Amino acid sequence: MSPPDRLDLVESRLEIAELPSRYAMALDARDLDALVALFVEDVDAGAQGNGRDALKRWYDKVLRKFYRSIHLICGQTVDITDATHATGSIYCRAEHEDGDGWYVITMRYDDVYERRDGRWYFVRRREYPWYSVDVTERPGPDFVRWPPDIELRAAMPHRLQSWRSFWDRGDPAVPGRLSRQP
Repeated sequence: MSPPDRLDLVESRLEIAELPSRYAMALDARDLDALVALFVEDVDAGAQGNGRDALKRWYDKVLRKFYRSIHLICGQTVDITDATHATGSIYCRAEHEDGDGWYVITMRYDDVYERRDGRWYFVRRREYPWYSVDVTERPGPDFVRWPPDIELRAAMPHRLQSWRSFWDRGDPAVPGRLSRQP
């Protein structure tokens, strides 16, 4: 790899690494303009349609379901496919205030990135929860306790093939060590 190509790779990794932090800070500040600016202009916002305005409407609706939040991120991996495409994953622990509850959720985001006009953006973010509970509780049999108007299902770590393969070779040696699975 030539020095200019190596430099571009390093710069790309650094720029992509900032996207989840910028996302978390914009989300927690309820800065919807900064939040949607992290996504490609023609982002698919599901039922809201396409584009940043549609995504902004979606986030406005979702973020009004709870009052305050804080998203702490760590453990990012990035796989750069070519000069304009990459994928990655990142862990997140988020806390959300809802009435008298303060809910903690642990999750993994799986991201798709694209470089357009020299800048990297999110194309898509998918979150996969481990668990959520009120901060005063421990995760229980269902692994998900959330305000009733928010749909959430535990997906991690069971969606990972390596996790399933590991446990297919035998359950824990000490019975009763694990809580019931969701």
